[in-house]
Amino acid sequence: MQRKLHQTIKKITDDFAGRWHFNTCVAAIMEFVNELYGAEDEIAAGKFPAPILADVQRNLVLLIEPFAPYLAHELWEVLGEKDNLLRHPWPVFDPALAKEDEVEYVVQVNGKIRARLSAPADSTEDSVRERALADEKVKVILEGKQIVKVIVIPGKLVNIVVK
Repeated sequence: MQRKLHQTIKKITDDFAGRWHFNTCVAAIMEFVNELYGAEDEIAAGKFPAPILADVQRNLVLLIEPFAPYLAHELWEVLGEKDNLLRHPWPVFDPALAKEDEVEYVVQVNGKIRARLSAPADSTEDSVRERALADEKVKVILEGKQIVKVIVIPGKLVNIVVK
């Protein structure tokens, strides 16, 4: 839950500061709320420590405030906060907590998506290239063809060009 919170804070901070992408900010908040709904049983069972849950709730209200100020002020009071919401600093994300463990790569052959693979976030381009070429779906397509070029875009894409 903390990882998703810090990823959401990072996403909203990046999209809102300078780019003014309101829709993607609201979408990130909605994704985070859906994640909380998914963990509702665990929260009810007390599997999350109270201070972490309180921090998540406070930060969520702070993230909502620029987009739904009246709702945010109401929620701020429901949480029992006494200080002024408008004077409260914007939440800061922790890059270590926001970092993904695994990244999903799309594997294309001549521009057509042929597979998806997961790799550790700190994988080298060579290891991602090897994984893509070793994928069963990709192997079938590459049979009898000559590989001209393999382009790896870290964290996103492996594009294999064949003749």
